[in-house]
Amino acid sequence: MKERLLSGDRVTGKLHLGHYAGSLKNRVELQYRYDTFLLLADVQALTTHYDRPQLIGEHLRHVALDYLAAGMDPEHATFFVQSLVPEIAELTVYFSMFVTVNSLRHNPTVKAEAAERGYTQLYYGFLGYPVSQAADIAFCKATLVPVGEDQLPHMEQTRRIIRRFHELYRPVFPEPQALVGDFPRLPGLDGRGKMSKSLGNAIALDASSGEVSEKLKKAKTDPARIRRDDPGHPEICPVFAYHEAFRPEGAAEIRRTCSAGTISCTACKEKIGSSLNRLLDPMRERRAAFASQPKRVDELLLEGTARARAIAAETMLEVREAMGLAYFGGDRR
Repeated sequence: MKERLLSGDRVTGKLHLGHYAGSLKNRVELQYRYDTFLLLADVQALTTHYDRPQLIGEHLRHVALDYLAAGMDPEHATFFVQSLVPEIAELTVYFSMFVTVNSLRHNPTVKAEAAERGYTQLYYGFLGYPVSQAADIAFCKATLVPVGEDQLPHMEQTRRIIRRFHELYRPVFPEPQALVGDFPRLPGLDGRGKMSKSLGNAIALDASSGEVSEKLKKAKTDPARIRRDDPGHPEICPVFAYHEAFRPEGAAEIRRTCSAGTISCTACKEKIGSSLNRLLDPMRERRAAFASQPKRVDELLLEGTARARAIAAETMLEVREAMGLAYFGGDRR
């Protein structure tokens, strides 16, 4: 039996190169080693998009196509839609009964995102996001969760929730481990923090070759380089970070020539643009093939969700029995 791995994304918009470099490329490789569950988190998308729910269905299909285009394989990964597995919501409620508000308020990831979005008041759903994440992981008894360093507080909170459940009732879940990768955090095209859907400073995975070129033309570079032969500072240039992430074989040469002022920013952008389009070309082909069969994409999501729902029902029967809530046999389906 393979270990079970849980990963996924909130469906708040199209995925971009930052997602690919930071997690999606790794998931594509891991799906062949583990029993992979891939979450399309539409309920959690409401933590920031509660006032725009009509967009979530559209985003759901965009993200599904992004996964398929990037190489996620439904034969090896179970794609499932969060809202169609109501047992996750039930488990979230049970977990929330013994998670303190203070522990959520002090979660560094929650604090950082609240500050980034300028939230002065925290909604219940936003504050409780780590509890919902714990239920995502626990319902299918995932043992592994690939995360970046910034997600470690969520993982530790999940582990504490599971340990507390076992102390109060009885063991039901494995204690999941974080698979921490050394993944690049791509800076945004505007040089303001990381690539972000909400900031509009990203290159989407479905971008055409022309869109890639246009985005790069407008990308910020080293502000100290006013003339072509001015010495550059690659370490502060977002475009150089893309060379390191997607064109590592040529990054040392770019560093040398930029520092010496012997390559123009335009030529530098053209080189990375060519590499990005070589990366995206096969994704464009796979996307076009799946996009031409929308009913098949929906079937893949429903088939995966049915598998997730069956596992969730078994897990929740154990949960209810452990908690003494298994009235009338405990099966709520």
